[in-house]
Amino acid sequence: MYWIPATLWMALIYYLSGRTGSELKSLFPLIENFNPGHIAAYFVLAPLYYLALYKHNHNRSFMKAFLLCLLYGITDEIHQHFIPTRFPDIYDLARDLLGAGLGLVIVYLAKKKRGLKSHGKR
Repeated sequence: MYWIPATLWMALIYYLSGRTGSELKSLFPLIENFNPGHIAAYFVLAPLYYLALYKHNHNRSFMKAFLLCLLYGITDEIHQHFIPTRFPDIYDLARDLLGAGLGLVIVYLAKKKRGLKSHGKR
């Protein structure tokens, strides 16, 4: 059940990754540069992975979520190799990992802040 949001988000990434450059332009006519989209997509995906892993009591959920983002980012770049006008790009993968890292840092800080608040109430 907890994997459904991550799976749906991955499906959206896969769908957008499978669009040609002109299709992306028609879907998002106001966006000129899609590079920040990699950061945003994985900024959302990493916490979704974390939530699913955490709810299933996995140890090292932060690390596993980051590694899953790395693996999915690699498969995403391979997928783009087969799409006209698209190509695999190591810098896109780096942007994916930047977004994943930022998303996980936000989750970590939120958990830490919540933990401090609950300790302060005792």
